[in-house]
Amino acid sequence: SEASIDKSDKMLSLTNKNFQNREDLIEAARKIAFAQGYALVIRRSKSEIYVVLGCDRGGNYKSRKVPLEERKKKSASRLINCPFEIWGKKKRKLQGFWKLEIKSLLHNHEPSTDMSGHPYCRRFSNEEIMRIKEMCMAGIPPRQILSSLRQSNPHLRAISRNIYNKKAKILEESLAGRTVIQALVDELGEGGFSYNIEYDQEGYLTHLFFAHPISIELSKSYPHVFLMDCTYKTNKYKMPLLDIIGVSSFNTSFYSCFVFMQKEEEKDYVWALEMFNKILGVHNQPLVIISDRELALMNAIRIVFPSACNLLCVWHIEKNILANCKPHFREEVDWVAFLSTWADLIKSPNESSFDKAWDCFENEYKENAAVLNYIKGTWLPLKEKFVSAWTDEVAHLGNRATSRAEGAHATLKKYLQVSTGGLRE
Repeated sequence: SEASIDKSDKMLSLTNKNFQNREDLIEAARKIAFAQGYALVIRRSKSEIYVVLGCDRGGNYKSRKVPLEERKKKSASRLINCPFEIWGKKKRKLQGFWKLEIKSLLHNHEPSTDMSGHPYCRRFSNEEIMRIKEMCMAGIPPRQILSSLRQSNPHLRAISRNIYNKKAKILEESLAGRTVIQALVDELGEGGFSYNIEYDQEGYLTHLFFAHPISIELSKSYPHVFLMDCTYKTNKYKMPLLDIIGVSSFNTSFYSCFVFMQKEEEKDYVWALEMFNKILGVHNQPLVIISDRELALMNAIRIVFPSACNLLCVWHIEKNILANCKPHFREEVDWVAFLSTWADLIKSPNESSFDKAWDCFENEYKENAAVLNYIKGTWLPLKEKFVSAWTDEVAHLGNRATSRAEGAHATLKKYLQVSTGGLRE
């Protein structure tokens, strides 16, 4: 049943006013309605002639053509045919002023106590939309964007979901009819990036290489030592991101290039390193490349950079030993002693001292077959890639771990808003 709540006097008072334009009339009517617990929306309008405002709960839900039983989501409609309706008309006889006319001030529902439930009240002003766009482009997360907007407008009723929706719309508009990959390529080109893309037979992107011009210049200036490591959870396609980090003469790190790859197989790494080799040039070949014990990557390094010395990250080795060996030690004191013995082994200054240290190590843990077999089978064949007796023969500039790359991963991910975004984000 219809319930007329006697708060209409202020709305009636608007009929005595002349408004300079359509927007002023709409704003005045909405302000009064909002204070009363109602939200007004534009029902119909014709530019410079008239506008019809109604309650946002006016009208009826129009069923889609999809049969009800086939719909995945069922929800109640907010529309309950509320009869409230006012008109704004431009009066030529009044020098073009706009006047408000009342059709019905009746509402068939109680006023809202929380206006955030009304979609209209969660809309943004043009100024707020511009700020959202700027902050989205700067990589600021939606929740922080909302907090910033609320500082400027304490009465803002928007919620995080509205920011996410607006961001999606901004991204869609920025495509301007292009595919995401086309837009990405355009932006890489505009930014002066060197890039290369590979597609499969069905036209899907499988590899994306890109490097900033400053990164290329640094890589050519300091081609002595590079660290290579993959990071994950950077995109919704679950493509691994190969991060190549260089080391300057000031012992600082810099990003050399990035490569999104479909998989982590040898052919993927070969493609990535060939692209990297192109930007380096024949006179700037790496002396040392530090990586994890990723056999596919190690093979690719040997193929693309045969003259480079591929060292293994001692930190990753320690992590692997922790996972595979510690379960075989019951007492903590024995485990600590094992780590100390292992550390002495890999720090052997020359081959003869390593041989002696290995004999002691082998004799000490001959009863622990699982541990000894793991070390023999996994790490002993690669000793030249991480034991000081061999690694100190090359100019690794003190780099024996990919911790620089791990730090670079962390820095990179600070700029990613979500781990499920597209490659362009």
